[in-house]
Amino acid sequence: MDPTTFINRRSFLNQATVGIGATALTSMLSANAPTNPKVWPANLPAGAKLIGNPKAKRVIFLCMAGGPSHLETYDYKPKLKEMDGKPMPKSITEGQPIAQLMGKKNALKCLGPQHEFERYGKSGQFISNQFPKIGSIADDICIIRSMHTEQINHDPAHTYMNTGTQISGRPSMGSWTLYGLGADTENLPGFVVLTSVGGGQNQPIASRQWHSGFLPSKYQGVHFHSKGDPVLYLSNPKGVTSKDQRSLIDSVNKLNLARNESLRDPEISTKVSQYEMAFRMQTSVPELMDVSDEPKHVLDLYGAKPGDGSFASNCILARRLAERGVRFVHLYHRGWDHHGGVKNAITGVAKRVDQGSAALIQDLKQRGMLDDTLVVWGGEFGRTPMAQGNGRDHHIKGFSIWMAGGGIKGGISYGNTDEFGYNAEENVVHVRDFHATMLHQLGIQSQLFTHKYQGLDFRLTGVDEEAHVLKDILA
Repeated sequence: MDPTTFINRRSFLNQATVGIGATALTSMLSANAPTNPKVWPANLPAGAKLIGNPKAKRVIFLCMAGGPSHLETYDYKPKLKEMDGKPMPKSITEGQPIAQLMGKKNALKCLGPQHEFERYGKSGQFISNQFPKIGSIADDICIIRSMHTEQINHDPAHTYMNTGTQISGRPSMGSWTLYGLGADTENLPGFVVLTSVGGGQNQPIASRQWHSGFLPSKYQGVHFHSKGDPVLYLSNPKGVTSKDQRSLIDSVNKLNLARNESLRDPEISTKVSQYEMAFRMQTSVPELMDVSDEPKHVLDLYGAKPGDGSFASNCILARRLAERGVRFVHLYHRGWDHHGGVKNAITGVAKRVDQGSAALIQDLKQRGMLDDTLVVWGGEFGRTPMAQGNGRDHHIKGFSIWMAGGGIKGGISYGNTDEFGYNAEENVVHVRDFHATMLHQLGIQSQLFTHKYQGLDFRLTGVDEEAHVLKDILA
């Protein structure tokens, strides 16, 4: 029996038993094997993909890490402005979780909006005047003003937004998406993370926020650095040629595959695919990251300078990644933790994210990509209507995000908080509902998208919890 045929058959059996991409392995094992563009195969359980004609093919999540104040961005509250400096009614705050303001309820004072709001677009959506570029795309976005979550501190709140639970070690939404649908790229990871900073206190973020959890590790996000070497150790050391590197990888893969014949360990298969991916990335990543080939009018649209590591430059990279078949791109901008000086801080951070956010929507739209790209803008929670000095504390009972493209209605606002911006009270949206809606637009019914682990059928939207698709915001 031809040994290559034998290995391919074993790879196929391995796929059938542990769900790791046999097609990708087959193309790696023989130099003459045909290239299959679906390096990241789909792993949907039988019956999970029930929705015909999915609207979205990919997701770009613009994460405003630190908790943007909805009261200075998208949630206009005239009553709060009227009550500036006056005591917050106890009927609203009594018995409610408040992070650092806990125990100071008798001294809780209203802090009115620190910036004016204006109506933008034909839809007339209220948006802070600090975000005029986002205002210019008001007719393309759906602002959800009634979000709520369950974790009041940054790290567990990020974990909740990213994984659907506060328990560390669960798969992130990017990993779930890549695992379920695969990706159409041979030379890049299917899930990429980019980060930028500036505009306020920079809350730390950890790699577990884009981890694959109990899913095979090949589905975790890969952090690209936007300045310097994009991926550590991507370049060959001096004296090592591409031919030398190819020979080394082939030798290591043969050893790994021989070992896998007896163990059938999915992580060994992952190592094989990661070695191959790393080799291809030595060419594909530098080409991706070099945005100097972008026309001047595109760079001007984003307000980006090649290699500056800014949020705007990362938005260009997000579009380039989407064009190349990456399934999920997660951009973090750290600079939103405004416990003090919220007025000036909002101005500062807006200068860093306003133009890039709007340009991404405009650029995708003019390229015909917005229709099948779901773009999300938001943080892990909002900020209190009560003052913390001249800033705002963490707030989980009501905050805002927006969504665009991927079959989402543009030019609408959905849900509302009360007149103080404290409690979400109209069309309340839980984080699980957001996840269910995202999966729905990708063609997946969330309740059937499961992975068995430790005897439980886990889902992004929880094991036993309910999650609702926001049908009113779908085009």
